[in-house]
Formats: sequence, C-alpha cells, structure tokens
Amino acid sequence: MTDASQYLLVCYLAVQDVGEPVPPGYVADELDRSPAVVTETLQRLEDHDYLTYEPYDGATLTAHGREKAAELYETHVVLSTFFRDVLELEAPEREAMALAGNVSALVTERVAETLLETEDIDAVDVSA
Repeated sequence: MTDASQYLLVCYLAVQDVGEPVPPGYVADELDRSPAVVTETLQRLEDHDYLTYEPYDGATLTAHGREKAAELYETHVVLSTFFRDVLELEAPEREAMALAGNVSALVTERVAETLLETEDIDAVDVSA
C-alpha cells in the first residue's frame, strides 16, 4: 500500500483533530489532492475494509483500518524523528508521510534503534 497509506494516516490523525467521520475536504487539503481523487481513493479503501465512506459526510476507520493506520502512525513518528533529528530535513513530517507506507517493519525497527543509540551517545557525559 503506497499512496493509500497516506490517506489512512491522514484519517487516523484527523480523528484527533476533527473527529469522525473525517470530511473528504479535510483529506484533500492535507494531501493536496483533488476532491475527485480523494473520493475515488476513499472508496477503494472502503472496498478493502479499511474504512466506511459516506459521500459528503466522510470516512470512518474500521477496526481493520484503525489497526493498519496505527502501524503507519508508528512508522511515521519514527521516520519524522529520524528526518528531523538526524538528517535535519526542513519538512520531516511531510517526508515521513510520503514514506510511511513504503517502509518495512524491519526498517522502522532499525531506524528506531539508531535513534536510541544516538540518544544514548548524546546522553553520555564526555567531560568525566
């Protein structure tokens, strides 16, 4: 799941901001997509049981969709942190959003380990 992952992640994050159902216009604004593309993608996600979609009302994540979106969110957080703290990118959230659905659990785990190692190194008192 590539581009569709971004839609799931936006819906997952939107639940905290605007609640459910997530308006299609909100998704379109967040992903800079046309309303027609958003509607088509949300309908495809509904076909795969990730969410239910009601035209004009919006999308509501299913249990299956919430589980997948939570996994994507975890990857998003790890990548965002890595891009911000290690690579010092200007738009770490946007970069993480674009990649979250394309990175395996193994890569996410290794990046998280790298971040922890970096924090451990930063925490060491070198003056002693």
